[in-house]
Amino acid sequence: MLSRNLCTALRRLRITPARFCTSVAAPDQGNSGCDPLYAGIRATQFVTKPALITPEDYAPIPVYRVIDSDGNVLDSTQEPNLSKETLQKCFRDMVTVNALDKIMYESQRQGRISFYMTNFGEEASHIGSASALSSEDLVWAQYREAGVLLWRGWTLSQFIDQLYGNCDDEGRGKQMPCHYGSKKLNFVTISSTLATQIPQAVGSAYVLKRKPDNDRVVVVYFGDGAASEGDFHAALNFAATLECPVIFFVRNNGYAISTPVREQYRGDGIASRGTGYGMAVLRVDGTDMLAVHNGTKMAREYCLKNNKPIILESMQYRLSHHSTSDDSSAYRPTEELEMWNTTENPINKLKNYMLKKGWFNEDEENEFIKSIRKQIMAQNQLSEKKQKPDWREMFYDVYDDLPLNLRKQLKEMEDHVARHKEQYPLKNFKS
Repeated sequence: MLSRNLCTALRRLRITPARFCTSVAAPDQGNSGCDPLYAGIRATQFVTKPALITPEDYAPIPVYRVIDSDGNVLDSTQEPNLSKETLQKCFRDMVTVNALDKIMYESQRQGRISFYMTNFGEEASHIGSASALSSEDLVWAQYREAGVLLWRGWTLSQFIDQLYGNCDDEGRGKQMPCHYGSKKLNFVTISSTLATQIPQAVGSAYVLKRKPDNDRVVVVYFGDGAASEGDFHAALNFAATLECPVIFFVRNNGYAISTPVREQYRGDGIASRGTGYGMAVLRVDGTDMLAVHNGTKMAREYCLKNNKPIILESMQYRLSHHSTSDDSSAYRPTEELEMWNTTENPINKLKNYMLKKGWFNEDEENEFIKSIRKQIMAQNQLSEKKQKPDWREMFYDVYDDLPLNLRKQLKEMEDHVARHKEQYPLKNFKS
């Protein structure tokens, strides 16, 4: 039996006292009543012969999917039974993101905006997850989640005004293009710095956890490249030990800019790291909108019921260049794109599913695509002509009350511009 002092010490460490003896028996010699008492590991046993555990000893995490490439439901019990109206919104939001990408990418190539990042091939992960979340759930995005904002109600004018950084941009022209944000829609403004949003999301989830009767979760999106940053590991450890209701939504799309996943890690994707931190994990087919929807719904329910984090890994493929600053033809063959752009294309898959249900009208959807393209092009011209924000905006929104040193700088700048106004394109800026 354990001594009274040792039992007391173990209880203070929140360790349940186990059986104790002074001898150790090999596994094939029967149960000797000996259990390790070390803190920080799960219940286990002593052995008398060392045995290496290699990655091959673990079964790979399966990929959950609902439909195949032709839109056939693989297991009828897994069909989410979304209404016709909901599925139509899902499809139309996906093609809207696609159309926005095509037009704004070309606008950047024409020199009309400075930068752009497309979402080709990853639309299902946006809409599938957004449709399963509550609009009150807090989103920390990376930079390839435009569909989440679209689902929540951000308008084409808000997207394109932000890309131009004009006077109607909610960010007042202070962010790079594609760095969206909406307090009203619970979508935290995107930061360029890779992976910083991951630990910040955990902090947000910890705040929610401490609220009585909390019914919200935090979802943080990031790519496989961000999972190679130290912030990712710190965030997982915080979330696991503090037991925070946060979904770590990993877009594993094959590349971190130009670095393929085979050069990033040797483990079983990103989800496998969750078990090492004591977290639940789930892996879904990120080209299957229904699988992403079901997986996100399950992850959200798990977080709220258990007040714990989960890693949701969405397996997909980045069809586009990383950004307009990248040329992916330099590091991957065009043949690699063919399958992902045809049979495994998420928009095609959802269309096939809707066709089999008799809920897809080819003529109506073609008209919708034509209409949305016209709307985007018209808004593009309108947003481009708008004035830039008042240049004084650069001094605001960091401090609630402008400190003395910034007030002095602002006054100096105003005096300078007044003296040399012919040297500045003031007519292009709102005043």
